Amino acid sequence: MKYVDTAAGVVAIRHARRIAVTASIDRLDFHHPVFIGNLLILKASMNLVGRTSMEVGVRVEAENPLTGEVRHTASAYLTFVALDEKGQPTSVPPLICETDEEKLRNRQAQIRRQYRLAERQREESCNV
Repeated sequence: MKYVDTAAGVVAIRHARRIAVTASIDRLDFHHPVFIGNLLILKASMNLVGRTSMEVGVRVEAENPLTGEVRHTASAYLTFVALDEKGQPTSVPPLICETDEEKLRNRQAQIRRQYRLAERQREESCNV
């Protein structure tokens, strides 16, 4: 989990060109185990950018160095917030989706964002 957060953080900081902190981990799904001696491959991509927040997706793969077999072992979606010099949320550059894959990830991230916002509203209405 630490590697997932680190990989996602690098993507967020590179995009924002500012310090970015983890606000939430939306999902972390484990698909297959990683065994001792496997090589970990982490692929992280910016999926969605809001005013100050960013969703980063991370795919974790494990490679058996003896056989070359690569297995998808985990996936996660993390939200980061960019911070200014005073530690306050600050705006980030927009995301430019160029490939079909980037556009698909962006559309899927927009749906996840709608679910997160609806869940937050339900929680707030229960706390009134």
